[in-house]
Amino acid sequence: MRRTTLQAAGRIALCAALLGGGLLGWGCSPKPAAVDAARLMAADKRPGDWMSTGRTYDEARFSPLNKINADNVGTLGLAWYADLDSNRGQEATPVVVDGVIYVSTAWSMVKAYDGRTGKLIWAYDPAVPKDKSVNACCDAVNRGVAVWKGKVYVGTLDGRLVALDAANGKPVWSVQTTDPSKPYTITGAPRVIKDKVIIGNGGAEFGVRGYVSAYDAATGKQLWRFYTVPGDPAKGPDHQASDPIMAKAAKTWTGKWWTLGGGGTVWDAMAYDPELNLLYIGVGNGSPWNQHYRSPQGGDNWLLSSMVALNPDTGEYVWHYQTTPGETWDYTATQHMILADLTIGGKPRKVIMQAPKNGFFYVLDRKTGELLSAKNFVAINWATGVDMKTGRPIENPDSRYYNTGKTWNANPGPSGAHSWHPMAFSPKTGLVYIPAQEIPFPYTPDNDFKPSSRGFNVGVDFGAGELPQIPEVKAAVKATLKGALIAWDPVNQKEVWRAQYAGPWNGGVLATAGDLVFQGNAAGAFQAFRADTGAKLWSMPVQTGVVAAPMTYTVDGEQYVAVLAGWGGVYALAPGELSFKSGKVPNISRLLVFKLGGKAKLPPAPPEMDIPLDPPPATAAPAVVAQGQALYARFCGVCHGDAAVSGGLVPDLRHSATLADPANFNDILLNGQRKLNGMATFKGALEPAQVDAIRAYLISRANADKLAAAAKPAGQSPQ
Repeated sequence: MRRTTLQAAGRIALCAALLGGGLLGWGCSPKPAAVDAARLMAADKRPGDWMSTGRTYDEARFSPLNKINADNVGTLGLAWYADLDSNRGQEATPVVVDGVIYVSTAWSMVKAYDGRTGKLIWAYDPAVPKDKSVNACCDAVNRGVAVWKGKVYVGTLDGRLVALDAANGKPVWSVQTTDPSKPYTITGAPRVIKDKVIIGNGGAEFGVRGYVSAYDAATGKQLWRFYTVPGDPAKGPDHQASDPIMAKAAKTWTGKWWTLGGGGTVWDAMAYDPELNLLYIGVGNGSPWNQHYRSPQGGDNWLLSSMVALNPDTGEYVWHYQTTPGETWDYTATQHMILADLTIGGKPRKVIMQAPKNGFFYVLDRKTGELLSAKNFVAINWATGVDMKTGRPIENPDSRYYNTGKTWNANPGPSGAHSWHPMAFSPKTGLVYIPAQEIPFPYTPDNDFKPSSRGFNVGVDFGAGELPQIPEVKAAVKATLKGALIAWDPVNQKEVWRAQYAGPWNGGVLATAGDLVFQGNAAGAFQAFRADTGAKLWSMPVQTGVVAAPMTYTVDGEQYVAVLAGWGGVYALAPGELSFKSGKVPNISRLLVFKLGGKAKLPPAPPEMDIPLDPPPATAAPAVVAQGQALYARFCGVCHGDAAVSGGLVPDLRHSATLADPANFNDILLNGQRKLNGMATFKGALEPAQVDAIRAYLISRANADKLAAAAKPAGQSPQ
């Protein structure tokens, strides 16, 4: 008996040693997703795992792995791929624990794969009602899962937080984190801190009040909630962790903001410092965007567009820094935040870094929130700098379009100088790698704004910004759209190198100790650059745009690089023809995994479908068409594309057979005929006459483009 016990102890010790070295086998069967705080904080001792969406709590997206490096990356090839069953934008970063890949896809589905072979282990579908996509500003996406003590956690588009058994993908518990009667969504990845699952939500474009919540990882019980904007003063305190700071925040708002939601959703980035025991959350834009409607007499509107530090044990407020006081341009601060230790002015500083939508790169003391530096990393025109004494941006007064009553051609626009696509920081080079972009936007106040039960409620006239169908104007507008991978020195606040792209909306970033930076792009390539110089060392066409961030892991000593491919997100929907700036790519959703000497091949890409325009005659009066244009821009364009040109993820309504069938068209919009396909009803938001006007506008656009196509030489697209 003693010998048996000793033999068992020896096997356990051997398994522990093998697992500690990132190796499997020898009869060892670790519990799936066996991640806890100690293991996650010691992630560099097992660099072959990628146990959280940003790999580590500091969210640096830097891997110490170096078997794939600047000297041999040219031999990188496809090891295996997995086709996905969701043809919308793919934005998640895979998580890998003990050789198993856990990844979420569009529509909040989750899959587990063998990291070596690509064999599917299990799949989970939360069965999100497809018409819930009407509440998603930016596609039916999901940015990742969290793993903890044998469970996999995912937030769903309809507001649930679900815990799955990591061994088989079966639900263990599920909680509704939002009010189902309101247009909340979840697209961000959860984080787990001290046995608490932290999750936020989205919906600020539609009129909600933002918050972040913590749930017990074992049971799903809500432990605390922190609101980011104050509620209705007549109702008193929320009796939540945010009550003390909300009492102060209310003094920075005016009017009856609570009737319009207020916004401030925590829809993506978080980070955690175990030493300081601080959770950092990024807070989003106001609801509506146009501050005149939500806070008519102005005010800073705490805590919109802010980095906020909380005590993760209780959810209590510690400090905040507001990047855009009185935000009115959708300049969120939900973008990726990175924790690092830097030497600034000859002194070591514990910092938090962010490049939010507004175009400035911020470096703060992460203990106190003190602003250390801020410089713009792309060309901007809404502000000329940041006042280091006050920490406030030095605004261009003309940028507050609701005060001037005029269109403000802003750079950046609501897509941001940097959107959700994760950046990375390499401690080897000391550089931050930013997926940067320039996408101007004409903000025009909507003087007839009234909140609606459906569609965007932003107080901006989207119709006034419709792309004119004049070739010279379209060419000039397209020329302003830019995208780049920028290597940024956060200490000296300057650009070190830049890889220029044909257009914006390129993927998230991975940095490695192999002196490499990996990024996919909107033109359908996955690439590797030298981390110090930006030299492009390797590239592979992958048949679709890549917007997600890559990651890297090892199995049996072999290093792999993995990325989700699948063109999508708001830029693949709303801008219409402008979304083709980098080339017209389809959505072909896959998980792609690479290794040195990989020999796998993708199947041939499907041919591009060229559907001719065959609309019914345009007979409606110009006034009806104009009304339809305004209604389309308000209610339809964010999904079906500016000027009725689809970005490719959803049907192009210029080609719809229903244009010739007004009863059917009306049935779809008002009676939910295609609800199961994702087309929600607009009953209560639109009247039958308004639906007829939208159809008249689409018929007019289709006929105009049919004539334009006929006038072009053979082989040229009307776009």
